[in-house]
Amino acid sequence: MSTIPNTSSKIYLEVVEKIRSMIEESGLLPGDKIPSERELSERLKVGRSSVREALRALELLGLIETRRGEGTFIKDFQEHRLVELLGAFFLQDSKTKKDLAETKRFIEMDCLQAAVKRAGNEIIEECIAWAEENDFTDSEFFEKIAALNPNRLLERIWRVVNSYEKSSHTLQKVTDKMAYLELLFTLKNRDNERVLELYMNQIRKLSKES
Repeated sequence: MSTIPNTSSKIYLEVVEKIRSMIEESGLLPGDKIPSERELSERLKVGRSSVREALRALELLGLIETRRGEGTFIKDFQEHRLVELLGAFFLQDSKTKKDLAETKRFIEMDCLQAAVKRAGNEIIEECIAWAEENDFTDSEFFEKIAALNPNRLLERIWRVVNSYEKSSHTLQKVTDKMAYLELLFTLKNRDNERVLELYMNQIRKLSKES
């Protein structure tokens, strides 16, 4: 007896991918509203039931949220509770904590190198102004660095790794902003070797002492 292939799951997975591509192509960000179920059905040329199933899957993953009477919105990945829960589970082991910290350093150095080579002067100057005017944690500072780096995938990987680390301890405001400011000015001068030297010998030394 032959079995009938289940095509409905394939269709809804294709719709999930189409919605993801549409969000990316439209430049939508966390907090932005996405088209309604009916609009998505017409735009993607698929049935509303498939759109509804795809949206339900995205909502279960914590990537979108539906607000009654308002519509469906893109959710900030940082708010995804799964990251925090997994982090609390995995980071019970000291070896894992050490590996995570090392991985984060590698990613931050890659972000710095990418920013030295390709970040525009204007966005670097905006980051300098922000650092001069605000108190910040090490995590908040490197969130800016990750955003300076033009490689969006690298930024997303940093955010995920940082989310795990944030779930493992309380973050303190930095006590010496000068080292962080010097790093930014050196980055603006495109001195890659000095940027990495400052990062390893001052920034990371300071974060270990705090």
